[in-house]
Amino acid sequence: MKHILKSVCLGSLALLAFACKTEEAEKTSERPNIIFIMSDDHAYQAISAYDDKLIETPNIDRIAAMGMLFTNASVTNSICAPSRATILTGKHSHINGKVDNHFPFDTTNVTFPQILHDAGYQTAMFGKLHFGNSPKGFDQYKILPGQGAYYNPDFITKDEGNIKVEGYVTDIITDMTLDWLQNERKADQPFFLMYLHKAPHREWLPAERHVEEFTTRNFPEPATLFDDYSGRGRAAREAEMNLLTDMHWAGDSKVYPEVMDELGIEETSSWDKGAFEREVGRLNESQRAVWDQAYMKVNEEFKKAYPTMTEEDKMKWRYQRYMQDYLGTIKAVDENVGRVLDYLEENDMMENTLIVYTSDQGFYLGEHGWFDKRFVYNESFKTPLLMAWPGKVKAGSKSDEMVQNLDFAQTFLAAAGLESPSDMQGESLLPLLTGDTAKWTRDAVYYHYYEYPSVHMVKRHYAIVTQDYKLTHYYFDVDEWELIDRKNDPMELKNVYEDPAYAEIKADLHKQLEGLRKKYGDSSEISQKYIDMYLDDLADRKGFFGGKNTELIDKIFEDREKK
Repeated sequence: MKHILKSVCLGSLALLAFACKTEEAEKTSERPNIIFIMSDDHAYQAISAYDDKLIETPNIDRIAAMGMLFTNASVTNSICAPSRATILTGKHSHINGKVDNHFPFDTTNVTFPQILHDAGYQTAMFGKLHFGNSPKGFDQYKILPGQGAYYNPDFITKDEGNIKVEGYVTDIITDMTLDWLQNERKADQPFFLMYLHKAPHREWLPAERHVEEFTTRNFPEPATLFDDYSGRGRAAREAEMNLLTDMHWAGDSKVYPEVMDELGIEETSSWDKGAFEREVGRLNESQRAVWDQAYMKVNEEFKKAYPTMTEEDKMKWRYQRYMQDYLGTIKAVDENVGRVLDYLEENDMMENTLIVYTSDQGFYLGEHGWFDKRFVYNESFKTPLLMAWPGKVKAGSKSDEMVQNLDFAQTFLAAAGLESPSDMQGESLLPLLTGDTAKWTRDAVYYHYYEYPSVHMVKRHYAIVTQDYKLTHYYFDVDEWELIDRKNDPMELKNVYEDPAYAEIKADLHKQLEGLRKKYGDSSEISQKYIDMYLDDLADRKGFFGGKNTELIDKIFEDREKK
C-alpha cells in the first residue's frame, strides 16, 4: 500500500509539474512576437499608404492593409539619436538625457528590450542604432557604427567583432535579419526583433539596380517649394535647410567635384566634396561603373544647362535631384520589407506577430523649400506609423489620435503582458489597436527640440500639438511664440498668435502647455541646464559642427561671456 501511495503521490506531483509547465508554455505561446521596423528620415509623404504622388511602396502598404494606419503619429524631438533614445526608454529627451546628437546616451537608462529579454523574450537588433556599440538587452546584434554607409558598410557585431560586408546596406541588413529568423530564432520563445534601416538618411545613395530608373524620373513639386517665410518669424527665416543654398552640390546632389570646379561652383560647406568622396568613394569597381554610367549623364546634362539657369531653375533642378536619390533609396527599403513579410507568411509566422513600420522622425521633401527635419512643422514632427497584428488589429483600420514614439515602449510591454516601469511617460497603444478607444486618454502631445546652434540652425523650441492647433515657443536667442491653425492652414504658412480671433484658443493652449510641461517634468530651468552644458562643451569650438551663420554663432558666445 505504501508503494502504491508513493506511486500515486509521485504521479500527482509529476502531473502537477506537467500542468505547471503546460500552463507556462501556453502563457509563453500567447505572448506575441514583435518585429519593429524603422527607417531613418522616412517622410510619411513618401509612403503610398499616406500619399502616392511621389512613390509606390506596396510592401510597406501591406502592413497598413493588414492592420492600422496612424495619421497623427509624431515624435517628441525630431532628430535621429534623441528619437531612438525616446523609443528605447519611453521617456522624453530631458528625462532620458539624450537631448541632441552631441552628447552620449546615458547607458544607465533602462530600456524596454532589457525588460522583454529578462521576461523571456529572445532579442535581436540589425541595422542602424546610431549611438553606442553594445545595445543592452539583446541576444544578438549587428549594427552600423554611427550613421553607417550605403555601400560596403562596416558593422559592429556581438559575436564577430567589427566586420565589413560587400553590397548595399539595405539588402545586407535584411539578409542578416532573415538569417537570424531562419537559423538563430528559437521556436519555443517569443522574440523581439529590431530591423533598422539606414535609408533614406542623407546622403541618399540608391542601390545599383535603381540608379538608372530614378535618375531619369521627374516628380511633382510641393506647393511651398518657394516659401518666403513671410508668415512666420526668425526661426523659419534663419534656418539653414534650403535646397538651393544649404544642400551640398557634391555630397547631396551628386555633382562630381571636378564638374563643380569646371563650373566655378563653390562648396556649400567644408564637408560638401568630402561627403561625396566618403560615400561614393566606398563603391568597388563594378559598383562604381554602374554608378558612373547613370550619374555622368546627369552631370553632362547639368554642365550644358548650368550657364543659363536662373535661381528658380537651379532650385527646381536641385529638388528633382533630391527626390531622385531620396526616393531611390526608399525603393530598396520597400523591396526588402517585402522580403521579410514574405518570409513570415511562408513560414506561418504572421498569426501571433505584432509588426510595426515607422521612422525615427519625418522629413521635408521640398516643403517650405527645405530638406532635413528638426522643426515641429508637420513634415518633420509627424512620422509614419503602420501596425499589424493579425487577429488582434482590424485590417485596413485607421486612427487619427495623437500618438508618439514615446508610446512604443509601453505598447510592446503591454502586448507582452508586462507591467511598465512607473517612470515611463508614454501610453500603450493597445486600446487603439484593439478598438477599445474609450481607454485612450490623450488629446495633445508635447514636443521639445534642443540642438542649437548647430547644423541647419533650427532654434530651440517646445510646443503643444492638438488635432486642431499647434502652439510653439522659440527660445534662447529669440523669444517668439507661434500659433498655427492646423485645420485651416494645413501648409502651416501663417502665425496667428497675435490675431484677436484666436485669443481664447491661445489662452487655452497656453494653459494646456503649462500642464503638459508639469506632467512631463520639463521647465525653463532644465532647458537652461542643457544650454549651459552644450555651450560649455563647445566653447573652444573643438568638433563644433555648426551652421553657416558664423556672425550669429559668434554673437551667441559673446553674449554668453558678458553674463
